[in-house]
Amino acid sequence: MKFLDRARIFIRSGNGGAGCVSFRREKFVEFGGPDGGDGGRGGHVFAEAVENLNTLIDYRYQQHFKSQTGVHGMGRNRTGADGGDVIIKVPVGTEIYEEDEETLIADLTEPGQQALLAKGGNGGFGNARFKSSTSQAPRHANPGQTGEERTIWLRLKLIADIGIVGLPNAGKSTFLSAVSAAKPKIADYPFTTLHPNLGVVRLGPGQSFVMADIPGLIEGAHEGHGIGDRFLGHVERCAALLHVVDGTQDDVAGAYQIIRRELEAYSQLLAAKDELVILNKADSIPPDQLETQCQKLTDISGQRVHVVSGVTQAGVRDVLGLLMQQVTMARRGGKTLDEDISDWQP
Repeated sequence: MKFLDRARIFIRSGNGGAGCVSFRREKFVEFGGPDGGDGGRGGHVFAEAVENLNTLIDYRYQQHFKSQTGVHGMGRNRTGADGGDVIIKVPVGTEIYEEDEETLIADLTEPGQQALLAKGGNGGFGNARFKSSTSQAPRHANPGQTGEERTIWLRLKLIADIGIVGLPNAGKSTFLSAVSAAKPKIADYPFTTLHPNLGVVRLGPGQSFVMADIPGLIEGAHEGHGIGDRFLGHVERCAALLHVVDGTQDDVAGAYQIIRRELEAYSQLLAAKDELVILNKADSIPPDQLETQCQKLTDISGQRVHVVSGVTQAGVRDVLGLLMQQVTMARRGGKTLDEDISDWQP
């Protein structure tokens, strides 16, 4: 399934049914009078978040959604049926914007959450509504109201607990494949990952979290360079960031600073998230050089650096334990629990 996180669609709610002009004509009823019924309401257009979707690819092939028109009123005071509603099913985490892509209409972050996007037109009154002591035989009725129509944008932000960021070829996809059942494409050239990948990390009974691998960032990504800036929105909802730095490159401090600058330029809220820094590819670095690289990264980041290898899984267990604690703290509103990760297996 192709990943698609943006889609533009056109929606239109149904028109209301027209009211009816009718009079009773029955045997033995001396004064019949008006009996025209009201028209039915036009159908609404809703958006609903569902759990079994993780892409907006369906809306590449269908961009128009129109609900039904209400049924017209009928004689004998019969009200027309309401038009059928249209429910647009979207993945959890979808934001809905006006056509200008700036005005937020709704943010669907919970399964089953709905948002009314276009309200159906009210049905028109039949002539029975207009009878009075001074107008006992009204010969007019109201037409139904016109439905709403609008063009909207759907923008998906994945719901993940931990977001992985780093330069291209830092080993993000390898790390994700080592700790979860996800099978992202892995190759020895930059920009192998072209779309975000999700993986569920399971440490034990009742201990799991979702990790998102974001395509590699490069310098100037916040201005549109490369492809990573398009997907930074997918880590805005994360509890913490896992910053992966390739330990085999010469300037690990510079690599760290590039990513930090891009995060700050994109969003201060994203840059302020808790961060865990790991020096990856430890299996390819001589011990004396590994210590030097680790010290450089520690000095520039100002925090403890964890040395890991996504291939041999050295140091991975400790990193996952710290991430689980961070996720647990976020889920419990800041209350931490000691996590038992002794049973963890990749």
